[in-house]
Amino acid sequence: MKRYWLLFVCLVVMLCAACSEDSSGDKKSEYRVVYSGEIKTLNYLKTSETNEFAVAANLVDGLIEYDKYGVVQPGLAKDWSSNNDATVWTFKLRDDAKWVTHDGKEYADVVAQDFVDGLHYVLDAKNESSTAWIATVVKNGEAFYNGDMTDFTKVGIKAVDKHTVEYTLETPTPYFLSMLNYVCFFPVNGKFIEEKGDSFGTTRENFLYNGSFILDKFEPQNERVLVKNDKYWDKDNVLIDRIRYKYNKEAATVAPELFLRGEIDSASIPTSIIDEWFKDEKKKSQVRQTQNNFYTYFFALNFNPQFDAEYEPENWKIAVNNKDFRKSLFHALDRVSAMLTLEPYNPKDLLSNTITPKNFVNVEGVDYTQLAPLTDLSNNDTFNKEMALQYKEKAKTTLEGKVTFPVKVLMPYNSGMPDWANRSQVVEQQIEKLLGTDYVDVIVEAGPSTGFLSEVRKPGKFALLEANWGPDYADPSTYTDPFTADGTYNKPELAEGYTEANGKSKYQNLVDEAKATIDTAKRYELFAKAEAFLIEEAFVIPYSVGGSGYVASKLNPFEAQYSPFGVTAEKFKGQRILEKPMSNEEFKEALEKWEQERADALAKAAQ
Repeated sequence: MKRYWLLFVCLVVMLCAACSEDSSGDKKSEYRVVYSGEIKTLNYLKTSETNEFAVAANLVDGLIEYDKYGVVQPGLAKDWSSNNDATVWTFKLRDDAKWVTHDGKEYADVVAQDFVDGLHYVLDAKNESSTAWIATVVKNGEAFYNGDMTDFTKVGIKAVDKHTVEYTLETPTPYFLSMLNYVCFFPVNGKFIEEKGDSFGTTRENFLYNGSFILDKFEPQNERVLVKNDKYWDKDNVLIDRIRYKYNKEAATVAPELFLRGEIDSASIPTSIIDEWFKDEKKKSQVRQTQNNFYTYFFALNFNPQFDAEYEPENWKIAVNNKDFRKSLFHALDRVSAMLTLEPYNPKDLLSNTITPKNFVNVEGVDYTQLAPLTDLSNNDTFNKEMALQYKEKAKTTLEGKVTFPVKVLMPYNSGMPDWANRSQVVEQQIEKLLGTDYVDVIVEAGPSTGFLSEVRKPGKFALLEANWGPDYADPSTYTDPFTADGTYNKPELAEGYTEANGKSKYQNLVDEAKATIDTAKRYELFAKAEAFLIEEAFVIPYSVGGSGYVASKLNPFEAQYSPFGVTAEKFKGQRILEKPMSNEEFKEALEKWEQERADALAKAAQ
């Protein structure tokens, strides 16, 4: 998603359903949430942080949404069409969608110009939108963003009439619908955002709502409350009346006990106590697995270190630019041992040997990860003691006199996530034991629970870092975004010795060639080639897919809107609060049923 650099920048633990009575005597369902990672803005057109657009997804609607099987459905657009080569897309808007203020009063109709104004804001470089790079799919979007063009009317979006918006794209983009599920394509009322200026999204009052909820209370590091939007066009499908987020810096630790006391109705259950839960009959009936998702987790090696001098960034920079050194770390990481800190029963089921997860996209019935040359990597574990030690000896020989051993390897983690802290300790001990403390000194450092992405990841204050990325749309290119020249990742394009004749890195050129290819089969082959290069050169160490772990929850995950990309998974619309939490046996049964129903629904939608 994007975005955005998707790390665990927040910890949200879902809590208690309660009932309250309004003035009419009707029962109101309330769902409580505790969190440890605070949001800094409500400005969905600017942010790329998961915990921030997760809130916005419930306050603002886009053109489309998804049902519980992942089939695209009308949102603010009631229907749409594209031309033959998928370069022009036309959307007809519903006429009953309203913008409302923080107190629920109607402000204006949602109209086509709102989508034009939203994209204009995103593509105006002075607004520093973190998701502008996604929006450059529209014709002349990149030129406008870079200042090569100043007339926005030449950018590929226009309001044909009050309820018709048309996008013209740079190249054929058959997956464009899936891109609209991301915040950079959300609408904004132009008059309102112009009036508010830089204060837009700073308070609940400086915000307009057209989604299923309104922000009734917003007190950072205390509480925020979402209430059902009575003016919402689809309010009958909003089944929770109030969502209460309560700040608690120890959210991950206190949630299980609060759940057991009956004060809450959902909590993540950390690995450290999961055995205890499964051995207790009462607790066992209330805990279940979580669904895997399409977030990809990997260890990034930083080629642009910006950390403190005490951790010897220049020494690290020399070492990481040596392929033998990178490969020694690549093959030394025992991913099964690391994953045991999160999934103690079936860790191998969550491991991923590629950046793009399996079952994300396929071509002619062949999964993307099984395309050559990616298939050899996809089907083999990277952990190899012998190879790790061989590369260690090669690195020591080639780096002799150039670096100081042991090389300090700064590896920070989000302090709001106990499992991440435990995993960091395991990785440190395991790598140092295999490679030797005469070779590397892995330094585990606690980072902030709030703002980890902006304070640690983006500034490059790490050498080695467990990180994640979520897809923004249904195409392999979405998983290249963190690593290209425009990305905000570990900057592999800065690795020495990989610049080609046109001044770009080899990886960038491979990605550019793939992006310029229209034929799907050939396009996917080229992306597979680029991804295999990224992994084989050990610029990154693939690790796992997301969604692992255990939860006690009164939400049914199979009632929620479903999509591998965008913000759909963050929405509460369509969900209801169960009387009791789902057990693991009930979860597995429901999952099997849902998977079959989803396959049927997707097949029907493809007809």
